[in-house]
Amino acid sequence: MRTPLPHRLLCRLGPPLALAACMAPAQAQLGLPSLGPALGDRIGPLGLGRLDGGGARLLAAADRARLDRLRLGRVARLLEQHGDTLEADPRGEPAVRREILAWSPSPAGLAAAREAGLKVAREEAQDGLDDLRLVVLRVPAGGDTAAALARLRALDPAGVYDFNHVYTGSSADRGAAGKPVHGGSRDGPAPQRAATARRVGLVDSGVDPAHVVFEDARVVRWGCADKPHPSEHGTAVAALMVGQSTRFRGVAPDTGLYAADIYCDSASGGSADKIAGALAWMAREKVGVVNISLVGPPNATLERVVGAMLERGHLLVAAVGNDGPAAPPLYPASYPGVVGVSAVDKRGHTLPEAARGPQVMFAAPGSNMVSAALGARPYRQVRGTSYAAPIVAAMLAQRLGGPDAGAAKAALAALAEQAARAPGAAASLDTGLGVVGAAYRIDPSEFR
Repeated sequence: MRTPLPHRLLCRLGPPLALAACMAPAQAQLGLPSLGPALGDRIGPLGLGRLDGGGARLLAAADRARLDRLRLGRVARLLEQHGDTLEADPRGEPAVRREILAWSPSPAGLAAAREAGLKVAREEAQDGLDDLRLVVLRVPAGGDTAAALARLRALDPAGVYDFNHVYTGSSADRGAAGKPVHGGSRDGPAPQRAATARRVGLVDSGVDPAHVVFEDARVVRWGCADKPHPSEHGTAVAALMVGQSTRFRGVAPDTGLYAADIYCDSASGGSADKIAGALAWMAREKVGVVNISLVGPPNATLERVVGAMLERGHLLVAAVGNDGPAAPPLYPASYPGVVGVSAVDKRGHTLPEAARGPQVMFAAPGSNMVSAALGARPYRQVRGTSYAAPIVAAMLAQRLGGPDAGAAKAALAALAEQAARAPGAAASLDTGLGVVGAAYRIDPSEFR
């Protein structure tokens, strides 16, 4: 028997769902003081109401400590290897050295920046987002970025300023690639793809356009001066969305992929200003659904860009990360309105390393599965929320052709209707509204 959608979900979605439910008393919201605002506000535009925390499989202390060390280790290595271009903010998060982002600063704000000793390094018009502007300010050599930012905020408290934080992939793979799988030598392009006007967006590292799964695929690239910089992460994520061959099929192979490479093999790649530019491009191209399998700290500029996209009727899908159930929320998945995605194994159990909390709206396969890889072995096993998010994004893209607030709400409602969840549960901190896309998991055993 299908579990009814939560009361507040029905009320917010409107026609064609039954609006009579709106007349019933609203369910009480469960607050989590450690996570800030009420759950109904944190989980996004659906207003999901009650969330059930039961069923979360907490990690043992040793496992939790291991995850903490992994994240800290990744950040520490990044800062150590690229200390000439990156620095740590006061919380230890990586950011582009001596850069401050200003979101559509006023003339008074720019004057305040000059008074603080800052210079305009570059200015990027966010053409797709109502002509908003992103200005990158440079701190003088030898200057302290945190101190300059604090002074600028004091001089212009109405402005929006922050570090140019760097965001990283949210996979749980150990090393550059997961375990390769056999059978690639017998693979070949799939039959001709049907031509459709559907499109889906990807903000990530580079996609390998020469991989067999993208044969005849419609891939439109942005970034890196239009030069391809293939990467393991971007290629695997893209394949799960639109890839297709004789032995592999993504969720929506007939859908055009708009792929933004925000890394370009650069140490300062994945920065907030690059993500902002990529999303502005998606807005110009009217890409309705965009997947972002990246995680990092909250950032004032990124928050404004995300808000502008959501206001225009785009759906942004983001991985919640693999720092474990006790980890603080990661972004952009934790911004209100973003479709946060967790990952489950082949039995439907949440991965122990996956984040939990009200930011989780759906869960999808993220373990015991195969996607595209670089090199002689064209497929590998993948694991993590990075590979669950694109499944959800591609499923939503089949229902949302372009930015449209009403259609976006309907697409989310339809996906929630088909999500699998525990009997009687409205939603949970583990899997949100439930698990979707189980049929799209390709088991490694199929490649033996």
